[in-house]
Amino acid sequence: MTSGSSAGSRPDAAGGPGRLDSLTSWDADWSGLRVVVAGLGLSGFSAADTLAELGAHVVVVDSQDSADARGKADTLKIVGVHEVLLGPDAPLRLPDVGGAPADVVVTSPGWRPDQPLLAAAAAAGIPIWSDIELAWRVRRRAGRSTADWLVVTGTNGKTTTVGMAESMLLAAGQRAIACGNLGTPILDVIRNPEDWDTIVVELSSFQLHWTHHIEPAASVVLNVAEDHVDWHGSFEAYCADKAKIYEHTRVACIFSEEQPLTMRMVEGADVQEGCRAVSFTTDAPGRSMVGVVEGMLVDRAFLENRAHQALELGHLEDLGPLAPRHQVANALAAAALVRSIGVSPEAVRDGLRAYQPGEHRIQPVAKANDVLWINDSKATNPHAADASLAAFTDVVWIAGGLSKGVAYDDLVARHADRLRAVILLGADPSELEGALKRHAPDLPVLQTAVRETGNEHSDGQQAMVTAVREAHAVARPGDVVLMAPAAASMDQFTSYADRGNAFIDAVARLMEDLGLGS
Repeated sequence: MTSGSSAGSRPDAAGGPGRLDSLTSWDADWSGLRVVVAGLGLSGFSAADTLAELGAHVVVVDSQDSADARGKADTLKIVGVHEVLLGPDAPLRLPDVGGAPADVVVTSPGWRPDQPLLAAAAAAGIPIWSDIELAWRVRRRAGRSTADWLVVTGTNGKTTTVGMAESMLLAAGQRAIACGNLGTPILDVIRNPEDWDTIVVELSSFQLHWTHHIEPAASVVLNVAEDHVDWHGSFEAYCADKAKIYEHTRVACIFSEEQPLTMRMVEGADVQEGCRAVSFTTDAPGRSMVGVVEGMLVDRAFLENRAHQALELGHLEDLGPLAPRHQVANALAAAALVRSIGVSPEAVRDGLRAYQPGEHRIQPVAKANDVLWINDSKATNPHAADASLAAFTDVVWIAGGLSKGVAYDDLVARHADRLRAVILLGADPSELEGALKRHAPDLPVLQTAVRETGNEHSDGQQAMVTAVREAHAVARPGDVVLMAPAAASMDQFTSYADRGNAFIDAVARLMEDLGLGS
């Protein structure tokens, strides 16, 4: 961890030397800036709307030509966007803006670097920004207070951690909001008439890839495991993008004591003078750490006499009836973030008690005949499923989906002894099925028997009904039926939430059909 200047270098716009360097507040001269916005999802729409309000000359591109996309396009044209190009051919080239090359491209996070439009921009030397980069540049505005940023990334746990941090800040009486990757677009937060004291920002590796300079008060990488290799090209490239979150941090870089890779990311970061390295652990903490002692969450980082004392931040019971280890780690990371900017231990405790976990994250949905049914559809990769499986002893596991190029051998080998049976989801579960054959050859593995045919996706709803019925047939008293797919959902469902809701509905139908209480 090295200290350096907070003024990162930025490429010049095609419209003139230093034009982009001057765009560091809402009140800068954005008029006439030629911008291509790639994508018409939540973040792309928000970016285009913001840029139009700033007076930029904006062209939006999206591969969809649906009724929803056309409706969004009409709205953007009303607010001043110059042109919206829709359809599968639209992203195959980089359009001009008003008859001249773009000065900058603002991309939606899902767009890969090798996508033709982005590749053309890179080849032409045109800067590519995330919505986060744009939000950082417009965060300051005359007559408004400028909020601190607390930023969070990691393979898993991001949404939970930003939610916990938001709850702690609200308990402290701050005007605070969580936003970013899966929540409210950050530019909608920046443009909100309400002033914020602190913004807690969830950042994906995709967003970080296109983010060049932010200066958060505190930053954290919760954990890192193999994920999105298909997008980044390699695990090393994925880690490099995650590590960017620590650059230029002002107060505290927070990392996992249990994942040395996150510590190495901090060590390699160029931070501002006086920034500290603080770790979290689910075991007893040392100096400059937060951790757990005899069921208490404690702080040995943000107090004067941290060599000999610790502050109580709360108890494991404050996390609710289920407090698996990874949830404790998320709570500690959130506590470290808010403690770094002066939030009291009492507000940390009150925030944890007030926090309501989101759906589809270790969510109990039914218990009958001493069998507990858990929805963890948010476990979209092996690392997340590993944390879920580790929380229980005897598991009937519903798993499978779109694997995103990851391997399952380590996951299956680690948890084979706790598995009682596996029910496979997914249009092509062969990767997971192969790992089960190699590392748990005697384990019952059941198929949902609903598969992809031709160009039409399989019926995910029916597949889930079948999976739940199969799980019921093999579950015994004391078992947990855990739907933690270790894979993305898009082969059979529209989203992880759609998959989770399908599980909840299928379990509810099972309970009703069998006359069982939930």
